[in-house]
Amino acid sequence: MQILLAATVVVPLLGAVAALLPAPPGLKGRNPDQAVLRHGVTVTGLVLALTIALAIGFDRAHPARMQGTTDISWIPALGIRIHLGVDGVSLPLLVLTALLTFLCALYSYFHMPSGPSPKAFVALILVLEAGTLASFAVLDLVLFFLAFETVLIPMYFLIARWGGEDRERAAWRFILYTLLGSVVMLLGLLLVGIKGGTFDMVALATDNGSGLGHSTQLIAVLAIGIGLAVKAPMWPLHTWLPDAHTAAPTAGSVLLAGVLLKMGTYGFVRILLPIAPDGVHTFAPYLAAFAVVGIIYGSLACLALARNGGKGDLKRLIAYSSVGHMGFVLLGIATLTPTGINGALFANIAHGLITGLLFFLVGALKDRHGTSDLDALSGATGAALYGRAPRLGGLLAFGAVASLGLPGLAGFWGEMLAMLGSFRPADGLSRPAYLVFMALAGFGTLLTAAYMLVVVRRVCMGGNGTEDTGLAVHPGASGTAIADVRAYELAAWTPLVALTVLAGLWPAALLGLTDPAVQQLLGGN
Repeated sequence: MQILLAATVVVPLLGAVAALLPAPPGLKGRNPDQAVLRHGVTVTGLVLALTIALAIGFDRAHPARMQGTTDISWIPALGIRIHLGVDGVSLPLLVLTALLTFLCALYSYFHMPSGPSPKAFVALILVLEAGTLASFAVLDLVLFFLAFETVLIPMYFLIARWGGEDRERAAWRFILYTLLGSVVMLLGLLLVGIKGGTFDMVALATDNGSGLGHSTQLIAVLAIGIGLAVKAPMWPLHTWLPDAHTAAPTAGSVLLAGVLLKMGTYGFVRILLPIAPDGVHTFAPYLAAFAVVGIIYGSLACLALARNGGKGDLKRLIAYSSVGHMGFVLLGIATLTPTGINGALFANIAHGLITGLLFFLVGALKDRHGTSDLDALSGATGAALYGRAPRLGGLLAFGAVASLGLPGLAGFWGEMLAMLGSFRPADGLSRPAYLVFMALAGFGTLLTAAYMLVVVRRVCMGGNGTEDTGLAVHPGASGTAIADVRAYELAAWTPLVALTVLAGLWPAALLGLTDPAVQQLLGGN
């Protein structure tokens, strides 16, 4: 287990270096570009195999215990150690990261985005994977910050070099927002480490804030929380997200939504909840309020983009939907209850699966039509997927109903548990206030259903949103056929569909891992 976890973090870095080297003569294939893209698929496939082996070897009888630990002194003068470990909170995120990165590499092997050399593209993807995996595996505050920052540079270049229109502005906005948030977060992490006497996250969590004064905890939660909230993204610190998603290539959008956003919410659970519980308790109602505003705001923004004549971009719509869905994650954390936090962790995984699938589908639509503009995709002369590409239309409809939280699919459980946690928040929190938050979040689910069904109707059925729904023309009545789901697309998307259904029908598989670990983090053991 120790070797598996260390290899999971190190192999992508070694693969990134190897991607920049000339391919061996026997492995060049048809051309060097094909060789390096195949290398990306091989390395990410190996990392996925390592995380699956890690999951198989994980002791499910003790998911709250750190397993596969490595603890080596790195900078003795500062007390910084190379400390790695995995428990029931981090294991699902490690597997999700490895899976989505592999699927992105597989998709890009057959459909490389236009831009510079594939060598740089593959190397950046692997560095991004290494940084993300390290963020979920390290147990030292300084190492967490370094891993947290490692992902920024590769994502910046993925957007700026392989992105679409207005990509440079979107990339700069992404890097500036996240870097400014990270500077504030670093100050909070240093404050915790200096006042607590160690940077070791396990030791600090065991103390459960006993070594930190109340004022110190308040300052630490505010500073670290701002940095994490930018990445989450929490309203109103979300404004970098829609531009970044709209401009990013398909693989970049999938990894940004499916993996990078989870680093912020993971930091709330792993660092703030056990290390500064008093400070979190003070700020929890404000976090819940911002989360609920994000849910309503994201849904209303999506409704405005989905309406006929709104000139809405489908990628931008899904980006705004992420603001709403991640609002449920933050709301679950803000309840400070095992029910709400388990719901938040479940919603993290569900959002990664469902939104990753949706961004894959929108990328495929844009490749076929040359645009992701909803007005261009709607109407009888638009996509009309049910008639012209029924399998693609069926998958888009599946992703939409999964995103709106249909019972039996993964999107349902996280949001339901977050609202259930709001129904009875932790002791000391205002229950009337949280009941209002719960009601507003419930209204947000109705708004989510509204805009998702509008999108399905316009893109899949060919309706432009103005004619009588009973008189809509047959979607295949006009327009030429377009390519339906290709074999490599089916290979990249099927695991996401299958896991969305599996998590919806068998939530205990994930909750059984997270619940004991959450109970321990809240108890300070």
